[in-house]
Amino acid sequence: MRLLTRSLLTFFAFLFLFGCAAKQINTPKPFDAVQFDQAAYSSKVDNFLIIFDASSSMRHPTQQESKFDMARALVEQMNSTLPEMGQTAGIRTFGHSPRVSKNSTDLIYGMEKYSTTRLNKNFKKVFEPGGISPLYKATDAAQGDFNGLSGESNAVIIITDGEDLPGNVLASAKALKDLYGPSICFYPILVGDSLTGASVLKQIASIGGCGFYSTAGQLLNNPAAMGSFVETVFLDKKPAPAAPAAPAVVTRKDTDKDGVYDDEDQCPGTPIGATVNPVGCWVLDDVLFGSGKAVVKPGGYALLDSVARILEQNPVMGIDIQGHTDNVGSEASNKDLSLRRAHAVKNYLIGKGILKNRMTTEGFGFSKPVALNGTDAGRALNRRVEIQPF
Repeated sequence: MRLLTRSLLTFFAFLFLFGCAAKQINTPKPFDAVQFDQAAYSSKVDNFLIIFDASSSMRHPTQQESKFDMARALVEQMNSTLPEMGQTAGIRTFGHSPRVSKNSTDLIYGMEKYSTTRLNKNFKKVFEPGGISPLYKATDAAQGDFNGLSGESNAVIIITDGEDLPGNVLASAKALKDLYGPSICFYPILVGDSLTGASVLKQIASIGGCGFYSTAGQLLNNPAAMGSFVETVFLDKKPAPAAPAAPAVVTRKDTDKDGVYDDEDQCPGTPIGATVNPVGCWVLDDVLFGSGKAVVKPGGYALLDSVARILEQNPVMGIDIQGHTDNVGSEASNKDLSLRRAHAVKNYLIGKGILKNRMTTEGFGFSKPVALNGTDAGRALNRRVEIQPF
């Protein structure tokens, strides 16, 4: 009897533990990729190269998931969204665990006619991160990857956390741009939340002059956002056939070449090289200042230097520097803080030789949010300095 009782207790304990474990299983939501009608589009890009960070810093977690896993998912979701339209494609990795490769950078796929299946198969070769982060070696090697390819439009998608980057990454990106000129555009995507990494990637986008900066948080597990990214970077929508006696269909345009179509661009006329947000406005985010501070951090110098360069290249342009904050603190203190931050940006640019009569300043506090203040991410987007050319 005692043996039977013990057996029953063991059996019910097993059922209890199994049930608890089953409740904790979190089945990932499938990614329902946007499917583009290839008859309605042409390929904007003749050749593209994905540069992928497989260095040791990518194993660190962000948002309870390793940056490496997030970056892999980002490539896989992009691959499942992008239609095969005769482009030439490749993936170049840098970093690497010794178990994967002894090289600091490898072209693991391409350059060849793009195939969703073959890209996915070759990408599986990179199964764990390791080593240093020689992004500059990958961009140097990209010069040879594009060499001899036909076409006039080349895209470089850089996926990295931007951390611990040795060498002169910006000089390497500029050398690639100088070699291929207007035909090459950079589309860096930040994985994680490194402010230094964000600053470097924004400068790379600025060097390209025709691409834009994004974050994994904006695109990952978001089919609509990924679809918009793929359409903007890779595709041109064909004009719809005109109905009899109907006016001609106008193709979507991007007049100021900032990566945002005119019908979605809330800030038309931004100069070439300006870092813009998803609605086309020239924005310097909270990488410039510490919390509650109005002193420009060293990490923001390079971003402001790029603003100075743009103003030097456009000597008749004036700008209105507009400070914005999140809603932490009183309305009066935030209005004062936003104006002081605008003045700090102006004073920095004056120090770089920009005439003060070309610049005006305004502080809006938290009166003009661009995101909800209920989350850390939303508040970070609201802490910004916008630049309006005039």
